[in-house]
Amino acid sequence: MLPRRRFLVSWLPAAIIMFAMSFVWHGVALHDLEELRIPLPLYLVLAGVVYLILAAVLALGIDRAIVHGVIGLRMGFPFKAMGVGALLGFVVYLVVFIMGMSFAKHNAVHVVVDVLWQMLEQGVGGLVVSLGIIFDLHKSHLELEGGK
Repeated sequence: MLPRRRFLVSWLPAAIIMFAMSFVWHGVALHDLEELRIPLPLYLVLAGVVYLILAAVLALGIDRAIVHGVIGLRMGFPFKAMGVGALLGFVVYLVVFIMGMSFAKHNAVHVVVDVLWQMLEQGVGGLVVSLGIIFDLHKSHLELEGGK
């Protein structure tokens, strides 16, 4: 069975955008990637896999929340999806921070800025997932109406 279009149009763009945001933040803005202890290509591949997993969790979680009525499509759906993404970003940062894998220098300002960035990054991922779902719903409606 082929993956559903709704999943693909929300999962892949979200993964790409979150990965790009991470690269710009850590590679360009903060120059954290210069301090890596592993080769850069290996880091990029592993980070790509992590963002594919995070985007899949977001896409599946938001889709399931819609199906079970936890999130409605009528009022502020993209903002609710951003909130789900921000919550995921907070949880991910806590896990990474506790395991000692954070790029942050571990003073209070760096930790706060890094956690806020992570929440923003995954929040944008949630927004992209919501836009993918909206696109799919619109496309499905057009197909039912006989349009393209």
